[in-house]
Amino acid sequence: MNSPDWLVREDGLCEPCQLSEDWEWKDKTYRFYRFLTDLEDILEQTSNEEQILLKLRPLVRRLLTSSYWIQGEYLWPDSQQGWSVVNLYDEMNFPLTIQMVVWLPGQVSKIHNHGTWGIVAVINGEEKNTFWRTESETLASGRIQKVGEKTISSGEIISFTHSAIHSIEIIGEEPVISFNIYGPTNYQQRWEFDPLNHTAKNF
Repeated sequence: MNSPDWLVREDGLCEPCQLSEDWEWKDKTYRFYRFLTDLEDILEQTSNEEQILLKLRPLVRRLLTSSYWIQGEYLWPDSQQGWSVVNLYDEMNFPLTIQMVVWLPGQVSKIHNHGTWGIVAVINGEEKNTFWRTESETLASGRIQKVGEKTISSGEIISFTHSAIHSIEIIGEEPVISFNIYGPTNYQQRWEFDPLNHTAKNF
């Protein structure tokens, strides 16, 4: 993977991030358990979302490049549902979500935020992200405005702060397979939006 990284904040702007220039790890195996340990260390060092994402993006890229087996740990979706999720790590009191996600071509998500920071590394396919921002002081108002779009392709990583709002559409003829990681979710701040009726609901 040697493609751009992206960051989306609550203002809905999708900004490029500088790739890590530390290539010393190229010839060293980076195993999943080491990634989990490094992840915990990062969370102990800082609670700032952007700092977490800054430190974590190169580790995600390193993991997917070195521990190549992870890219095949997915479940093919049911054609009616259109998507599938495989949790890669599940431990009691472990507050993070680490998963492989597959979306079939033509699928469109609802407009949402995640209520936490998140990273999505696209392994296969293309997904069009549409970005939004709130028109009021609170997400709960449901009043949002479209800001822009960005197509994320295989090899790219996109990251989000907890208030970033987006929706995705799977474009092209290939499914999108991605490695997703999310921080501890505040479900009271996780919303789905209906821009036509200016409503939002927790999910």
